[in-house]
Amino acid sequence: MKILEELSRFRMSRYFKLLFVCWDVILLNTAILLSALARFGSLEELWIKEEKTVSLLANLIWIGLLLNKDSYRMIRIERIESILMRTIRKLIIHASLIAIFVVFLKFTDISRLRLLYFYLFFFGILLISRYISMKLLKEIRSKGYNFKKIIIAGANETGEGMRKILAKDLTYGYKFLGFFDDKVEASLSEQILGDFDAVEDFVLKENVDEMYVALHIDKIEVINKLIKICEQNMIRIKFIPDFQLYTKSNKVEITFYENTPVLMLRREPLEFAMNKLIKKAFDVCFSALVILLIFPWLFPVVMLIIKLESPGPFFFKQKRSGRDNRAFTCLKFRSMYINDLADNKQAGKGDSRITKFGAFIRKTSIDELPQFFNVFWGDMSVVGPRPHMVNLSKEYSELINNYLVRQFAKPGITGWAQVNGFRGETKELIDMENRVEYDIWYIENWSLLLDIKIIVRTIINVLKGEENAY
Repeated sequence: MKILEELSRFRMSRYFKLLFVCWDVILLNTAILLSALARFGSLEELWIKEEKTVSLLANLIWIGLLLNKDSYRMIRIERIESILMRTIRKLIIHASLIAIFVVFLKFTDISRLRLLYFYLFFFGILLISRYISMKLLKEIRSKGYNFKKIIIAGANETGEGMRKILAKDLTYGYKFLGFFDDKVEASLSEQILGDFDAVEDFVLKENVDEMYVALHIDKIEVINKLIKICEQNMIRIKFIPDFQLYTKSNKVEITFYENTPVLMLRREPLEFAMNKLIKKAFDVCFSALVILLIFPWLFPVVMLIIKLESPGPFFFKQKRSGRDNRAFTCLKFRSMYINDLADNKQAGKGDSRITKFGAFIRKTSIDELPQFFNVFWGDMSVVGPRPHMVNLSKEYSELINNYLVRQFAKPGITGWAQVNGFRGETKELIDMENRVEYDIWYIENWSLLLDIKIIVRTIINVLKGEENAY
């Protein structure tokens, strides 16, 4: 039984780093071969001195990027999206370094098309490999293998919260054994293994891997004792700070100013320069494609129909709240008759101000297309919290405490709230509260893959038709 138990806890952590790097090198060289076949139809060109030099550089740079800051590391509860985004960032850096070397070494005979094929192949097989690896690990863990035994010191609300997180999904690979505490709460009494004096004997007997400490700082003597036990028995100890002293939010983030930890209320990926650059580049490229490919043939048709149906301008211009709550002029195709309530009253179902063609372009979201100019100019993003009327933002900021948090990001043509059904008129306060909750979640969890996912879901919703689009 002991052998079976050890096998069930088998982990390749000692060799994972080497295996991960070797596997990536195999994938990289596979991409090199495939790109040569796609470009030249044979592998003969790869033996040219310049091609061999670039291939060697590609291998060395990728290995260096993997070993830098533990890029091979996959946290058990990390989302697949974040792993894929980390891989994409490495690919961008790799391509940039290779381009610099090719230019610096004056390798004029290197086929640029072959390099393009290489990155397309490498990008594809690398992401597929990462995705399958994560799925495979999750499947293995769900069967009871590759797990870690854990205990929690502190049978309280904070400790129970951590237990729920680790026990939420079997694929995380954690086996919770129980709590240790001097005080026994009725709701957790069945999971109490003993007091703090019983910890050392238990961890030695059960081969515990990790201990989570959910104790208040006033128990510093107990905490120091637990640290000593863990360090003497090669058990990893992790601390769960009681953030409820400062905030009820569970999205806080810790950063370090030299050696001093600083608590931030929420995580904001778009505060990092690289993420800002990625999102900006995506916005500019995506909006430019829409402007060049769709606008030349669609705009004249839409403008003509708007003009024929009712007098007034083609575009509807309105001041909306943008990033940092700064107002900007938002563009839309005019979908209403000219009226004095446009800046104060939201459009409702069966609104008499909406023209017949206006109802169609609102239903299909065609009226939003001019906002791609706002994206190209930098006032908006393709994806983000929807921009509200200035007076509406002022009204709701007084009613909803965290309303203005959504203004930390640029407003978007579409957003996470919209693809989850929260679009159109907000009849009740709860409707806006739900929209704000989704907007804040987007700000805290942004990734390029999430933006692409939202765009795809937006297109699907437009084709299917949405009940709240009026």
